Amino acid sequence: MAGSTLSPDQLTALQNAATHLRIDSVRSTSTAGSGHPSSCCSAADIVAALFFSIMRYDPKNPRAFNSDRFVLSKGHAAPLLYAAWAEAGLFPKQDLLKLRTLTSDLEGHPTPRLSFVDMATGSLGQGLPVGVGIALNAKYVDKLDYRTYVLMGDGESVEGSVWEAVELARQQRLDNLCAIVDVNRLGQSDPTMLQHDMEAYRVRWTGFGWHAIIVDGHDLSAIVAGFHEAARTKNTPTVLLAKTFKGKGISFMEDQPNWHGKPVPQGADTQKAIDELTQQLKPNGTARAITRPSAVPTAMPAISPLPASPYKVGESAATREAFGVALEALGAVNPLVVGLDADVKNSTYTEKFGKKFPGRFFENFIAEQNMIGAAAGLAACGKVPFAATFAAFFTRAYDFIRMAAISQSNIKLVGTHVGVSIGEDGASQMGLEDIAMMATQPGITVLYPSDATCMYRLVETAANHKGMVYLRAGRPKSPVLYGAEERFPIGGSKILRQSATDTLTIVAAGITLFEALKAYDQLKAAGIAVRVIDLYSIVPIDRTTLLESARATENRILTVEDHYAHGGLGDAVLGAVGMEGIRVHKLAVRAIPHSGKPDELVDHFGIGARSIVEAAKHIIK
Repeated sequence: MAGSTLSPDQLTALQNAATHLRIDSVRSTSTAGSGHPSSCCSAADIVAALFFSIMRYDPKNPRAFNSDRFVLSKGHAAPLLYAAWAEAGLFPKQDLLKLRTLTSDLEGHPTPRLSFVDMATGSLGQGLPVGVGIALNAKYVDKLDYRTYVLMGDGESVEGSVWEAVELARQQRLDNLCAIVDVNRLGQSDPTMLQHDMEAYRVRWTGFGWHAIIVDGHDLSAIVAGFHEAARTKNTPTVLLAKTFKGKGISFMEDQPNWHGKPVPQGADTQKAIDELTQQLKPNGTARAITRPSAVPTAMPAISPLPASPYKVGESAATREAFGVALEALGAVNPLVVGLDADVKNSTYTEKFGKKFPGRFFENFIAEQNMIGAAAGLAACGKVPFAATFAAFFTRAYDFIRMAAISQSNIKLVGTHVGVSIGEDGASQMGLEDIAMMATQPGITVLYPSDATCMYRLVETAANHKGMVYLRAGRPKSPVLYGAEERFPIGGSKILRQSATDTLTIVAAGITLFEALKAYDQLKAAGIAVRVIDLYSIVPIDRTTLLESARATENRILTVEDHYAHGGLGDAVLGAVGMEGIRVHKLAVRAIPHSGKPDELVDHFGIGARSIVEAAKHIIK
């Protein structure tokens, strides 16, 4: 069915395929007692056209090299996606009846535990940014000819993240990307803003520089012709704006409100819906997927170790700068590494990588949501993306981070300009909640290097670690503590000062580690022995060293951090040792900060050497 015009037999086959997808969506959601069959029915013709006339893929091997990619952004229509793969022959249709059960990976919304899902969806507005990343990989990194299709709902097109992705796709001339908007008019609680005003949709998308095609979303010939037109369109992405009806094919559901998220009740209603759909089947029409011979992937590129750290003990360097130096060096030894920026590359120092490896570096401009979504798309293609911005600005993309964690995405996030130590820029620029924000996500690694050597090595460690990593980087320069031979395993820490007579363990990281070392000198001069630990790995945490040190110092720990008190380093330490009878005292930022000089802010907000000395004396007394 690869031609642009369908024969009568081909049209019948596609119509039957769409009907089967509707029947299976109704049956599976009714059996489950929950789901979104009305949303599945509106998009069934679109999905049938893609899976059985347009997309080139191996129906037995969804991850085959160079296959066309499909992202279901409207993840609540998951039963339709599952039905399509069952119809293609990937797994038996009876498995569809396990929908939404504990023993099945056919969840209420798609997750990458399934071989045919690249990214978890369901939090709307995320599929197109992921599709951008997948398309970027094809066009600029691997230089492959696969196409990426993203099916969206009309309701989610209100999301700002969609328009971030629309902007970037135009800027990058992603003619290998095709979005489809299922304009079925009805949202969850109300009709959508534009309902069926298809011209308004067209004007919006063309105004953003896309090639927009309006089609009847239930006319398979028009849908197929639209996809072929999209494939012929060069230097610009295409969107198919498909006018559809929610619940299409079921008389009591079609274009009716109050059916969102409701299955057809089991019994007579389910039978009536299936009977109506079955009557729409025509004889002699069986659709088959278009199998594309998979190109033979090149051998896994050789990955070499980073050269020795260029930093020497006693020098001064900011950890954000060391990140940029390490990323540039990493690009030369690991061809899978790609970089993403959100218009701060001259502050995060990712510009070093971008200048040396422009084909693997993607500027997202001020669009942090799209940056994270695109990073996840690139990771789904086997790349190791490093996405960097000010730590405070990751809050804007937090839902994308959450969904990447659910997807167990192999993305690496680097947040710079953390804490009050950034100085004069003020509270809006100070990442003071980022550890709490990141550490709560499942499967993530959170690292907080204190000096340039540690950062340099942890960048390499992050790249080699399978899973999401967050690296926290400071703005001010600080002394280099570690020699080039030092290593920093995930889950470790470094004891920098200790003696047999220590009475308190001080745990710090980043800029406060140097404050703790200053406090150590002052306390030592006063005859008070304390231990100082550099907790560069916050998640996972070095519980063994913390417990051993606490027990050697009368079960007392003092944590110091350039972060709000809740959910940061102190809470991580408390969570690790609190059940063991260890008393944990926390110094942290406990007020909304103010502009000022870095040193005076660190002192003013109670995380400097003066405050550490006072707290240590109070705890020991």
